Amino acid sequence: MAKRLITLLFICLPGILWANDWSALREPGAIAIMRHALAPGIGDPANHTIGDCSTQRNLDARGQAQAKAIGEAIRTQGIEFQNILTSEWCRTRDTAVLLGIGTVIAAPELNSFFETRERRGEQTAALRNVLQRLQGRSMLVTHQVNISALTGSSTRSGEIIVFRLTGDGTAILGRIMIDP
Repeated sequence: MAKRLITLLFICLPGILWANDWSALREPGAIAIMRHALAPGIGDPANHTIGDCSTQRNLDARGQAQAKAIGEAIRTQGIEFQNILTSEWCRTRDTAVLLGIGTVIAAPELNSFFETRERRGEQTAALRNVLQRLQGRSMLVTHQVNISALTGSSTRSGEIIVFRLTGDGTAILGRIMIDP
């Protein structure tokens, strides 16, 4: 009996944990932060260069389809963003562009610090400063390390965390995950 209950929880729990909370995006002060879509691997090759996609880990066909599906879901919900910011890495920029929800602007504050973790505090503070100056609804497309540093929460590839800035941190309002 206990084994069946545990099995049932593992089958049902992901759907409960990853229920899409579109209403969170409509709350005043809500900001969406998204981990780039599926890009196989971890980190980047040793000699990667920003601006040269051939030296980086990139979206695969599933990641491209995932980004397009997420964008379609956002448009279907009628949600518009005044600011769409992305790191300068190709996989984040490509995700943001494939969403098809507006003009994408590079923001170095969203660049990965996976290989330079000592920059975590300084870069997260710089990102908070950028966010405090933005007007309107914002979508950020970045990397797992940046999302964890800012929100204290981890994400799956393509997942969106909806949050609000608080005095000294963030408050998570909801999550959105679209699997193509």
